[in-house]
Amino acid sequence: MQDLEQHEKTLEETSENQGFDETDFESALEHYLSNDFGNVEEGSLINGRIVKIGPEKILVDVNFKSEGQIPTEELMDKDGRVTVQEGDALDVFVTHKGEGHILLSHKRAKRMKVLDELEKIHQEETNVKGTITERIKGGYTVDIQGIEAFLPGSHVDLRPVPDMDALVNQEFEFRILKINRKRSNVIISRRIILEEERVQQREELLKTLEEGQTVSGRVKNITEYGVFVDLGGLDGLLHITDISWKRIKHPKEMVQLDDTLELKVLSYDQEKQKVSLGMKQLVPNPWENIHDRHPEGEKLRGRVTNIVDYGAFVELEPGVEGLVHISEMSWTRKLRHPSQMVSIDEEVEVVVLSVDAEKKRISLGMKQVKPNPWDLVFEKYPEGTVLEAPVKNITDFGIFIGIEEGIDGLIHVSDISWTKKIHHPGENYTVGDLVQAKVLTVDRENEKFTLGIKQLSEDPWLKIPAAYPEGSVVTGKISNITDFGLFVEVEDGIEGLVHLSELSQEKIKSPGELFEEGQEVTAKVIRVSADDRRLGLSIKQLLEDENRKRQAKEKNNEYAGNSLGDMIKQKLEEDQQTESGEKD
Repeated sequence: MQDLEQHEKTLEETSENQGFDETDFESALEHYLSNDFGNVEEGSLINGRIVKIGPEKILVDVNFKSEGQIPTEELMDKDGRVTVQEGDALDVFVTHKGEGHILLSHKRAKRMKVLDELEKIHQEETNVKGTITERIKGGYTVDIQGIEAFLPGSHVDLRPVPDMDALVNQEFEFRILKINRKRSNVIISRRIILEEERVQQREELLKTLEEGQTVSGRVKNITEYGVFVDLGGLDGLLHITDISWKRIKHPKEMVQLDDTLELKVLSYDQEKQKVSLGMKQLVPNPWENIHDRHPEGEKLRGRVTNIVDYGAFVELEPGVEGLVHISEMSWTRKLRHPSQMVSIDEEVEVVVLSVDAEKKRISLGMKQVKPNPWDLVFEKYPEGTVLEAPVKNITDFGIFIGIEEGIDGLIHVSDISWTKKIHHPGENYTVGDLVQAKVLTVDRENEKFTLGIKQLSEDPWLKIPAAYPEGSVVTGKISNITDFGLFVEVEDGIEGLVHLSELSQEKIKSPGELFEEGQEVTAKVIRVSADDRRLGLSIKQLLEDENRKRQAKEKNNEYAGNSLGDMIKQKLEEDQQTESGEKD
């Protein structure tokens, strides 16, 4: 009886809060008195019928001594409109059962019903559809029939997904991994389904795959040496050299991830399940009949596609490139790098020098587009020509003078003067000086132009043998003292050498002990050669000659003071001494 009084009190309070009239109250009371109140338990899933819809609560008849209450917001759509009507039947979950009142939840009932279905699907290992609603830490939230399931990031795809956000709001099929009813947790996987599909596709592909076949595949991975393509359960390798007939530095120039490609099976190892693919093989080989399209000597225009240390590659047509070696870029410029002449994507005019279709190589030239200026120079400046030109550069070994635009001639340091020793040309010349010189050689093959200044006058050494014959005596000033002897200038620019061994009959350690620069000395010519430009002198031999002459003169004087008999006697003694010496 106490329960009845409590229920009446609850109905009175509810009627006041929900705006029920007296008729509703009496109906509810009659319903309470005519039902069994013991078959509704907390945590149970039951069926009920909507009695009244209020702004905050909805009353549901569940065959209990009082109607159960559901928050109205549970049965509202996104726009706040109630989605049910009085008299509608619906499943509810008993969340709380108290003295004379019961609290219900339609959402939890729906969730439990869905969980029952999902458990069945999980046991049968079948698939279920769901929509990815949100990206969260570690994976995604997926809506499956109103229940939020967790999709781990590792179970999204067969490989890492480059754009995780791109999957949100997309519908997929999933496989249930685990259900925890107490926590209402559902963990799902998409990767398992894809793996099963991949195995099935692989089996079907292996039955039909063969060399020469054209297949379709998706770009799975890109490396420096090639592209891995998913053919549907089996990966094939598209090597970088089989992507295009033209030269490429990296496969990314031609393909991107997830691209769908039409490819040709080049080789297939069924035992190792390795597939080699080709893309360029599906289009005609541009190197076929290349001799006919680009014969040697042809002049045409092309685009610079690549620059390397030794030259530049020029595209003549799609898939056909030729090399302009750095040596074939300019007739006159000495290039350190091809970038001094060309740049990437620049259009240049070239001439075909040679074609090797088998090795797929074309040699091109840029300088051959214009006449060789060395041919013009060869004709314009024959050997012996005297010309005047400005000094453009000075080096240790000589000076360069400008002959024509881009062509310089070299005057070697040895060709500046017949007689003067020039340690560095910069001592006598500066850049910009006008220099008169004679053309010595024009080597157009090796591109060398040599001239001489000293050749403008006669070589003074040609007269030296006649002017200073062997045995003659010369007088000059010491121009240089070395450890091995003295250099004596006998006339302007002409020097003779007195070797250390020709200085004196006595041993001399250093010429500087007895001589000094500028000192005048007299010596005997002992060697002379115009070809070798050498004049050998000797002070020692000159002194010996002078001593012999003096001794001879003294003897002559001694003979003059003796009688004829004494002279004969002396002569006989000398002859005897000579014979005795020969016998010894």
